[in-house]
Amino acid sequence: MSMNRWYEGLGASRAACVVGILLGVSGCASIVSNATSQFADNLSSAILGSNDVETVREAIPAYLVLIDSLVMGESPSPDLLLAAAQLNGAFTNLVEPERAGKLSLKALDYAARGACLKSVTLCDLSQLSFTIFSERVESISLKEVEPAYQLAVAWTGWIQANSGDWAAVGQLARVKALMTRVLLLADGFDEGGAHLYMGGLETVLPASMGGNPEKGKAHFESAIAYSEGRFLMAKVVYAEQYAKLVFDQRLHDALLNSVLAADPIAPNLTLINTLAQERAKQLMMESNDYF
Repeated sequence: MSMNRWYEGLGASRAACVVGILLGVSGCASIVSNATSQFADNLSSAILGSNDVETVREAIPAYLVLIDSLVMGESPSPDLLLAAAQLNGAFTNLVEPERAGKLSLKALDYAARGACLKSVTLCDLSQLSFTIFSERVESISLKEVEPAYQLAVAWTGWIQANSGDWAAVGQLARVKALMTRVLLLADGFDEGGAHLYMGGLETVLPASMGGNPEKGKAHFESAIAYSEGRFLMAKVVYAEQYAKLVFDQRLHDALLNSVLAADPIAPNLTLINTLAQERAKQLMMESNDYF
């Protein structure tokens, strides 16, 4: 699987009105911050719960302008920054590669800022020597798991969007170390989402080039188990990154057929499940040619 494949909107005037209302809630910065953070969370849930991929895709510019306008406010809260990172990261799956690269960079910036505000341990991790970076990661506590995970997810998305740049790919070891720490502290975090990302990271490269397909397989199976099969993209990524890597058509087709037969409707997963079914159809059409 290419790393780049690997996770009726508001009009401009309406978005401006919403922002104006939010900023007029109170002169107190903390109340504004809480209101905008809740709005961003609700917006994210509405998008991720939609089964209308084309409507969401068409609404991308308005959503991005809206969330960016909230972040540009004075002293955005860490929760708002992390919500903005999640939105920008989710949109990378719906746009062409060039735009995905820009969105992933913005998502990483927001995630890094939000994580740093949540915990000084998570500040400037990409700038540290690997020795100091490793010491920082080993000191991450359970209460820091959520921002650490959001940072790792955004970092992974940025690497995916820049897979042709070996300087970016060279940061895989840092992301793997960060996600490994998340799993050590909270193995089932995000209903197995951390396992899905680790599975992808372990199968980006074949074993001959430093990858670990069998470890990746175990992570994919854990991701599926933790979500109780509701997160259909886990099976698609498992098929595309592991089954194709080890040339196992039987596993590949079985995973994809189970995705196509599933109900995509699930809280905060409907959009990504719908995309998973679209990708599964395409992969099944290509299966015999590949294998």
